[in-house]
Amino acid sequence: MEQVRYGIIGCGMMGQEHMRNIALLPQASVAAFFEPDDGMAALSNAIAPTAKRVGSVTELLAVEELDCLLIVSPNFCHAAQMEQIAAIRPLPLLVEKPLFTDPQDAAKLAAFRDTYPAPIWVAMEYRYMPVISEFLTKANAATGGIKQLSIREHRFPFLEKVGDWNRFNRYTGGTFVEKCCHFFDLMRLAMGAEPVRVMASASQAVNHLNENYAGEVPDIIDSGFALVDFDNGTRAMLELCMFAEGSAYQEELSAVGPTGKIEAFVPGPGRFWPEHLGPAPIAKLVTSPRKPQGPEVHNIPVDPTLLEAGDHNGSTFYQHQKFVSVVRGQGTPEVTLGDGWAAVAMGIAAQESARTGQATDPRRWM
Repeated sequence: MEQVRYGIIGCGMMGQEHMRNIALLPQASVAAFFEPDDGMAALSNAIAPTAKRVGSVTELLAVEELDCLLIVSPNFCHAAQMEQIAAIRPLPLLVEKPLFTDPQDAAKLAAFRDTYPAPIWVAMEYRYMPVISEFLTKANAATGGIKQLSIREHRFPFLEKVGDWNRFNRYTGGTFVEKCCHFFDLMRLAMGAEPVRVMASASQAVNHLNENYAGEVPDIIDSGFALVDFDNGTRAMLELCMFAEGSAYQEELSAVGPTGKIEAFVPGPGRFWPEHLGPAPIAKLVTSPRKPQGPEVHNIPVDPTLLEAGDHNGSTFYQHQKFVSVVRGQGTPEVTLGDGWAAVAMGIAAQESARTGQATDPRRWM
C-alpha cells in the first residue's frame, strides 16, 4: 500500500497530537475521524484538512479506504469501542492507554484478545521517548542487572478535557490507572518480570478540591507512592506528584544493580516551560558505575519538529513509525494487548491498596 490511511476515534488534545505526528510520516495520513465535539473537530480538520468527519463509530467503520484504526476516546469508552470494532470491521488497531478502566471488563477483554484477527498495539508512548529508550537499552549493562527501579513524575495537574471526564475515578479508572499505567508498563519492561504485590499510599492533597461539576467535587488523587514487588525478587517504586510543575524535569528514572546505576531525566512539554527561564531543559542520561566511580552525563536531544508536534518528547512519532510498519505487514506489535492489560491491572491494584491500606496482588485483574 502506498499510504496507510487511519480512521481515528476521538480527536481531543491527545487525538490531535496523534494527528500532528501522523502528518509527519510521508507514508501515512488520516482518512476519517469521529469526534462529537464541534470545537475539537474544527481543530482536527485544521491539522488534517482532507480527513472526513463522520458522525459515529459505525459511520467511521464504513469508510472503505481505511487501513487501520486509532482509539483516542475518553478512557471509559475504550472497551466498548473495541468490542464494536471487533463485531463490524476488525482492522489493525492502535488503542490509547489505559486499555480499560472497569475491572469487570476483564472477561470481555479476554474474549476480544482470543478472537480479534488483526494486530493490536496499545499506545504506551513513554517507551519511545528517546532518552527512555536509551535507558531501557543500556540498563542491564550499566547496572549488572536491575535490582531496584525508581520512577518519579513531578508534573502539572490534570488538564481540562471535554466534559471534564478526567476529574472522576469512574471515568478514568483512577489516577494510578489513567496516568500511571505508563510507568507500570515501564517497570515490567525494565525488570523483565511480572508483578506479584503492590502497596500504595495516595490522596487528593491539593488539586481540584474547589472545583464542582453538577454538584460533584472531583475524586481523583494527585499525589502518592506505589511499591511493586516482582516475581524475580526485584522491586520498583513510583512517586507521583501532580502539583510540582516547577520542576526542571518531569520524569526521573533510576535503576540500580550490583555494578552501577543508570538514570534518565525527561523534561515536560516545552509549551509549558516559562520563557523567562530561557531554553527548556534537554533530556539526559546518566550512567554511574561503582568502579571506577564517576557519573557520565549524555544529553539526548530530540528533533525540534517532534517536540513541536506533541507533549511526549517525540515518542508519539516513533510509535506511529513502528505501528505503520505493522499495518504494512512488517513485524508485530511491540506493545501487546497483554502489556496494556498488565499495566492497567497494576494501576487497579495500586488504587485498591491506596483505598484499603493493604498490599494487593495485581494478578487478580490480569
